[in-house]
Amino acid sequence: MKLVGERRALAAVVFMFYALAYAVLALSGAAPPLETALFALAGVYALAFFALVAGYFWARWYAVGVSIYGVIVGALGLWQLGAEPVILFLGGTHLAAAAMLWGESMSASYDGKTQWRERFHMDDNAVHRLGRSVIRAGVSLPIVLLYALGPSSGSVLGLALPALLLAAFGFRGLVQMKTWGVVALGTAGGLLLASAGLAATWDLALIPAMSGALLLSAAVPFAAPMLRFVRTSI
Repeated sequence: MKLVGERRALAAVVFMFYALAYAVLALSGAAPPLETALFALAGVYALAFFALVAGYFWARWYAVGVSIYGVIVGALGLWQLGAEPVILFLGGTHLAAAAMLWGESMSASYDGKTQWRERFHMDDNAVHRLGRSVIRAGVSLPIVLLYALGPSSGSVLGLALPALLLAAFGFRGLVQMKTWGVVALGTAGGLLLASAGLAATWDLALIPAMSGALLLSAAVPFAAPMLRFVRTSI
């Protein structure tokens, strides 16, 4: 499937729509307990829009991850509420955005560029490993934001906010190929899993457990190369 420019433009429109929608919803005061979380979600989608337009090498991966998050929310909505028009629209638009960004032809405009690979000395295996990690981080970041900034119990909140900060800085370090970024993501995942253990019921533990597992899965692929580097440096 070609039409790379058109597909990129349509995907960017989807992310900008949700960035504006969440911002307007937060400003409207319709959901006061979620106001901060809604602003943060607007930022997540705005970053996806800006990164796609700017052509950052990691933009396609991140945007696909955010799209998968939306598909998951849509699937959960279908399970809990049924085929409501809003749920179908939410899931359908995110699925369409992910589909439009998929493929080798789209990859050539972002992660397929050789400049950044040469800068970071990345071979194909390293690129695929980084791509999977960025996608998983893109899926988990909105979930962590909602969990940390939404209504929460005091004991859990004590772990959720540090996890959110670590996840945000870890994502930045990950796309800059910094070791501290991988460590931050792994630590955030561990904190969220610990937070799930503090939850009173299994349904309250589901969100931190899911996001923690995703963040750990984003960090784990780099564990072996980091250990090899440490061993050769000693």
